Amino acid sequence: MKRIITLFLLFISIGAFAAKPAHQYVRVQTNKGECIIMLYNQTPLHRDNFLKLAKEGFYNGTLFHRVIKEFMIQGGDPDSKTAKRGQALGEGDLGYRVDAEFRENLFHKKGVLAAARDNNPEKASSASQFYIVQGKKWTDETLDQIQKNRMQGRQIPEVQREVYKSLGGTPHLDQNYTVYGEVVKGIELVDSIASVKTAPGDRPLEDIKMEITVLKKREARKLEKSLGLKNNTL
Repeated sequence: MKRIITLFLLFISIGAFAAKPAHQYVRVQTNKGECIIMLYNQTPLHRDNFLKLAKEGFYNGTLFHRVIKEFMIQGGDPDSKTAKRGQALGEGDLGYRVDAEFRENLFHKKGVLAAARDNNPEKASSASQFYIVQGKKWTDETLDQIQKNRMQGRQIPEVQREVYKSLGGTPHLDQNYTVYGEVVKGIELVDSIASVKTAPGDRPLEDIKMEITVLKKREARKLEKSLGLKNNTL
């Protein structure tokens, strides 16, 4: 009987260890600190593309090359790896686009990861450039103005309004740029980078290099347990 119980407990232990995390995560490390980003399952094209580049080490040594306080911090330009101080950045890419993946429930609240893009009519995303939203808090009056002037008849859902008023974000970007992840730990990094001094063109005076790595399954499971993210279906 003792052996049966022992084997049963062993099987449970093995099953728990083998269980896959509900999401995939990346760690963004800089000289300003680090954060962990959860990639949404609802946007598989962007998720898988970002994971591929991170695993290849593409982002390592690239800069946060465009920073606008109360708006966002942008990176992922391959040209930034070898850029000289003061060099204009933002045009570099990898020669392909990722099809837009707009989802009504994914919006530009503070801390989300979203894809940069050019003015292509399909609103397809840059292969490598991304931004993380800092944004600011809004009132019903200012949200009404954005809704009237910049959203072409689209209404901001009430749930999202409450988030924009309490947490903040950049609502005028909704449904125009694909949102595909969010910071789940270390949001202070976004505020820290957003506050740095910049030159004309919004490039930080001090280079902010990044290194992006993919969390292994064991660490991802531990993170989900600590933050209660297991049941999040995004």
